[in-house]
Amino acid sequence: MNRQYADLLAPSPRRHRSHGPVVPAGHPACPTPSYAVPQAGAVSVLVVENDPRAADPLIQGLVRHGYATHGATTGAQALRGHAQADLVLLDLDLPDLDGLEVCRGIRAVSDLPIIAVSARGSELDCVLCLQAGSDDYLVKPYGFRELLARMEAVLRRTRGLRPEPAAAGRVVTHGPLRIDPGARTATLDGRQLDLTRKEFDLLHLLASQPSTVIPRRQIMAQVWEDAWSPRGRTVDTHVGTLRGKLGDSSWIVTVRGVGFRIGDPTGPPPDELPARAGVGRG
Repeated sequence: MNRQYADLLAPSPRRHRSHGPVVPAGHPACPTPSYAVPQAGAVSVLVVENDPRAADPLIQGLVRHGYATHGATTGAQALRGHAQADLVLLDLDLPDLDGLEVCRGIRAVSDLPIIAVSARGSELDCVLCLQAGSDDYLVKPYGFRELLARMEAVLRRTRGLRPEPAAAGRVVTHGPLRIDPGARTATLDGRQLDLTRKEFDLLHLLASQPSTVIPRRQIMAQVWEDAWSPRGRTVDTHVGTLRGKLGDSSWIVTVRGVGFRIGDPTGPPPDELPARAGVGRG
């Protein structure tokens, strides 16, 4: 998030005041991002940026303009920490996951406003990002005042300053399969499935993004909170047990070399369903 930051730390006419110390972005190995203590009523912003030279002045500037700001340096941290935020500033160039995968992962479970940031400024890049679920797209380098204006515009368009957190708990239905993340229950044809915590999280992740291939690395980040280590055949083992409990292996489709997507034995054959693969890395 380069460019001159001369106006970054200048006082703002915004009604909020600075509310506490800035917590710098953590090391990629850190399990979760750290959070600044927000002033009551302040909008919480998650800054996803792995370069501290860009992240630190940006976080400081947002705090000075009244935002409760915290940082994440990896896609895995963003997927775990977005529920604490009112808006996400998502850099697409991350060390562990493709930024579009992260955007899709957040959008699958939340209506949280997302502004994507990238040095890639082609029309195709912008279109792909908007299709992945971002609300706006900002090309580096950009001005800080432009960023503030876009943030406030996105917040106005998305149910005011406080998006409903209930979106993350919405019930997912896929044919006869019904998943309630709030109650953490899954039923198939009205029959409750006896799932472990990881099996439930894996099934919910796949069913939340029908017809989308979820890369293995994204599965590891969202279900096992670890996008760095290979973890052997952990994913395959859990997919196998899930297929057994669902009673039909075609409920979970393997896309060789990429990952998995949800299927439906009661629907059309798999080759008649278009699959939208996650971008880049599996």
